[in-house]
Amino acid sequence: MKSITTLCLLCAFCGAQAQKFVHPGVLHTASRVEHMRILVEEKVEPAYGSFLLLKEHPCAQASYKMNGAFRVISRDGAFAYTKSKMEADFSAAYLNSLMWMLTGVKDHAEKSLEILSRYADTLQIIPQTNDAPLLAGLEGFKIIYALEMLKHTYPDAAKKKIRRVEQMFRQLFIPIMDTFYATPPYTNGNWAPVVSKTYMAAGIYFNDRKMYSKAKDFYLHARDNGSIASYIDGETGQTQEAGRDQGHPQLGLGAMATICELAWQQGDNLYSAFDNRLMKGYEYVAKYNLGYDVPFKQWTDVTGKYCSWATISEKSRGSFRPIYEIAYNHFVRRKGFAMPYTLEALKKIRPEGFERDEPAFGSLLFNE
Repeated sequence: MKSITTLCLLCAFCGAQAQKFVHPGVLHTASRVEHMRILVEEKVEPAYGSFLLLKEHPCAQASYKMNGAFRVISRDGAFAYTKSKMEADFSAAYLNSLMWMLTGVKDHAEKSLEILSRYADTLQIIPQTNDAPLLAGLEGFKIIYALEMLKHTYPDAAKKKIRRVEQMFRQLFIPIMDTFYATPPYTNGNWAPVVSKTYMAAGIYFNDRKMYSKAKDFYLHARDNGSIASYIDGETGQTQEAGRDQGHPQLGLGAMATICELAWQQGDNLYSAFDNRLMKGYEYVAKYNLGYDVPFKQWTDVTGKYCSWATISEKSRGSFRPIYEIAYNHFVRRKGFAMPYTLEALKKIRPEGFERDEPAFGSLLFNE
């Protein structure tokens, strides 16, 4: 983070400049918010199509009925029954905050704040089960984004409620991610970027430069399947999980692109790391899922546990996650590179819609 002075999100509404110490910055700078609002107002495609998908999504409704809040949440183990329910609740908090920011309809802000506040008042435990780091990363990201939007654009958000949600995040989510970082590598590569995108966003939100740097360094240099050099082959773009299925590599790439976009908004270019290796990974995955042949080699991963895949997997081949606009926006629109297979994939799926583990709605959120 080169500077801790940014435009407050209220500038998108009032035009005033303010001092602000924190900013996740994937889509929430004042200028980008205003740009998105113009795209919506002028019904510019494919951005407007993404907005319509957002507007129609059940979790983006101000009338959303909560499943929780729960005292304990988990993706696996004894409390696995909370998984889909709490995922929907946190998605609703995020999507309603987005709707508030884009439309100015107060009911959306109130719904988002209600969900976060009820969890802050109720949630006590996230058990240290196998999937705890994924929960902290996937759901924590939504919490930080919703918090950031409400804190800086919704004047009626009581500071006490915001602080209580922040306290919940510090006490329950951050320790799980710290534990993941401190544990020797043991997972497939999508886990680390899922954790790191949330850890980095939280570091920026809380103005904690050590957290930000920790996530950045892990992405670049960690001895883990989820570091950029370990996850993507520098010659072909093959991902570590290519032999597993086609969903998880897209989850990993989307999380990596989110890390890079967070850092980009802070003045750090992680997109270009290792000769734009992320772009190579995107092109490889897009090409294979479009039906083309790609090279594949069996390799030894960092953990030594995921080395038995002798061929690329056809499982879920051709099913595209909404992760492509974010990379295309940077490498093509900003930098002028060619991503022919990513573009071909986008032509199939535009406008990008929602997927609960990604920022999603990329045709609107990442459209410069």
